[in-house]
Amino acid sequence: MTALVPRLRLTALWAALMFLYIYADVFGFYQPGEVEHILDGKMGPYAVTQQALFLASLLMTLPAAMVALTPLLPIAICRWANVAMGVLYTLVNIGNVIGESWIYYLFYGAVETVLTICIAVLAFLWLRPDALNTQQTQT
Repeated sequence: MTALVPRLRLTALWAALMFLYIYADVFGFYQPGEVEHILDGKMGPYAVTQQALFLASLLMTLPAAMVALTPLLPIAICRWANVAMGVLYTLVNIGNVIGESWIYYLFYGAVETVLTICIAVLAFLWLRPDALNTQQTQT
């Protein structure tokens, strides 16, 4: 069981992150004028195009894939993929809240950022002799 602990922790963090992304977007539909904004062909400040929708899909597919890949990848690849993706999505989360004024969205952004920092740190400490606890050092 201890062999799965780091993978389970990371997988749980990625899954929680995906739920937060979904809820933040759904709650966004309730902001006054948002549905009209969407019907006018806008996605945030951007026009809705095939390219914009593809990039948004890619942006959400990567963390969803990490839910599935974290328990399946070889340890070394898994570790560094989680570090890299955790750092990348920390930057994405920070970028998402720049210029935002709605408190609920700032709250989601803060929690999402904490989760992605936790992902990067836990993955970085995984397999290190000086890690936070001895369970994480096992494969």
